[in-house]
Amino acid sequence: MLYLVATPIGNLGDITLRAIEVLRSVDLVASEDTRRTGLLLKHLGIQKPQMAFHEHNEERAGARILEELRAGRSVALVSNAGTPGISDPGYTLVQRAIAEGLPLTMVPGPSALLMALVLSGLPVHSFTFRGFPPRRPGPRRRFLEVDRDSPHTLIFYESPHRLLAFLEDALEVYGDRLAAVANDLTKRFETVWRGSLSELLARLRAERLRGEYTVVIAGAGYEAHKARAQESSSHPWS
Repeated sequence: MLYLVATPIGNLGDITLRAIEVLRSVDLVASEDTRRTGLLLKHLGIQKPQMAFHEHNEERAGARILEELRAGRSVALVSNAGTPGISDPGYTLVQRAIAEGLPLTMVPGPSALLMALVLSGLPVHSFTFRGFPPRRPGPRRRFLEVDRDSPHTLIFYESPHRLLAFLEDALEVYGDRLAAVANDLTKRFETVWRGSLSELLARLRAERLRGEYTVVIAGAGYEAHKARAQESSSHPWS
């Protein structure tokens, strides 16, 4: 059986009981970073053979994992943090396992994108996760323009080195929409900044940026819809 195991995005207390049970029971742990996963396993009191599985060896390491599964052994796939396959390696392995009819399941758990979405205060009933934008300005703006007219709340991941440039491009493409920027989720210094894109730019220019960021941006027309809803609620008999 192949288990895709979600691991904490910061606070180690967020590991689930089922994740611990699975990590204890499998024959092999496939890790994006064996040193980082080794620290987690040590914290849990678990000793298991590990193998590296990351974007640079995904084809070769995936083939070995499939061999293990064909032989009837169990493998847990974990990323550095959060859910495997979400902006992390795992998608192609899942495809290959399904194509061969090999058994697989998932052990759900922490997810930065869902936590940031809920904490943003923006609509959660319909959203689009866009992952990491392109690094260069031209491709990044074209990437953003795809969702310019989308009514769905938009979620992005971004590095500290490109966060300000990303927010500048988002302001140019989307206008001054409401948004939120989350950092260090579940950790001691967890922070969620909320406001318009221009307000967030002004605030974050004064911050020391480090770690990965999750950016949540209101969908097209949200402000107008919110204003209409507030007006309607203030005139219940109209």
